[in-house]
Amino acid sequence: MRIHVATDHAGLELSATVRAHLAAQGHEVVDHGPVEYDALDDYPSFCINAARAVARDQAAGVEALGVVFGGSGNGEQIAANKVQGIRAALVWSEATASLAREHNDANVIAVGARQHPVDEVLRLIDVFVATQFPGEERHARRIAQLAEYESTGAIAGHEIH
Repeated sequence: MRIHVATDHAGLELSATVRAHLAAQGHEVVDHGPVEYDALDDYPSFCINAARAVARDQAAGVEALGVVFGGSGNGEQIAANKVQGIRAALVWSEATASLAREHNDANVIAVGARQHPVDEVLRLIDVFVATQFPGEERHARRIAQLAEYESTGAIAGHEIH
């Protein structure tokens, strides 16, 4: 699988560990930055670039996911979710990592680098990557509604105020 990774200064050191961990599992890892420490860097472009790459790959039929992280993971999740076709989930437990895939077919995981020990971050990412979307009708229907709203601003049969 191709996995796109992005962070900010808060996760730069962790990024190298995550990339090595994923590569050792046989994944093709693409780093979207940053490449050097800058305490004043801005995470949005890094995370948006990773999310755009995930969306492009998936549209082309390439099996791909994204991993974004920063101090809390919140801003990184928000940035990734600005990309059409991306469903980024902030995870903080193995349950939220698996449910993000099982119920939301999330294609990007966001993790707070300063919120978890390294071994826990790797475990959360492993659970996320290993979990498949089973395609249960109710979840597929809800994901389709999100995609419809994202592209049209409406959801057929539902009133949006």
